[in-house]
Amino acid sequence: MQSADLAASYRAARVGGDYFDFVQVGEHRLVFVLLDIAGKREQALHIAASVQDELRTVAPQLFEAADLNEADAVTDLVLAVNHAILDAAGGVRCAPGIVGCYNETMGIVSYINAGSVPALLRVNGDITVLEASGLPLGLFSHATHDAQICVLPEGAALLLTSRGLLEVKVGGEEYGMERLTNSLRKAGDATARDLCADVLRSVSDFIEQNKRRGFLRFAGGSPKNGDPDSLGENDVTAVALLRRAARTSATTAR
Repeated sequence: MQSADLAASYRAARVGGDYFDFVQVGEHRLVFVLLDIAGKREQALHIAASVQDELRTVAPQLFEAADLNEADAVTDLVLAVNHAILDAAGGVRCAPGIVGCYNETMGIVSYINAGSVPALLRVNGDITVLEASGLPLGLFSHATHDAQICVLPEGAALLLTSRGLLEVKVGGEEYGMERLTNSLRKAGDATARDLCADVLRSVSDFIEQNKRRGFLRFAGGSPKNGDPDSLGENDVTAVALLRRAARTSATTAR
């Protein structure tokens, strides 16, 4: 895409049900999904596979028309994903998540936050919190969700994270939303991958700093060097979508 940069990064042993995927539909639409499927990885993997099949089959059908209502299409996609989760699970399986469509031409994201942790939108250093607006997926077959819309001006960044990232805990203290917000405010924006790396690095720093404080408090002296990438036992996923100025073609540049 000319103005979109998307990346997803994760750490830890992948023991849970974090799942991320995207589909580009046409030249100017990018459909994405981030789910946190309840249960251990071996219990969630086949559900994630079913969601992936549904996403890659249904998204091109729902979003191919040039003049479609993207909010309605996102609502229909969430309904399809919800049914895929219930069918694959053979019943109820809680799966909070965020489903969205980025329209490059208009610079907007139509999205549904279905019981997931808030997404964060950074515009010129200001952070907007995009709260959940409906129940998690995988609970009720006929649950409906209304899509929301946010604008991504040039230079804006949209950050999605899994609950496991916020719940990383050391010494009884969680990383939490306030630290995540501050890390996004300070994170670089050269690329979406850089932004994800900065966010995960801030979680690693939080762990190491708390380990050092705990060591000094209970043992005294200087702690041994820890693993800077140690993020505990949680699945930790960060997804970033950046909107930059459109690239100038080589012909125009000459």
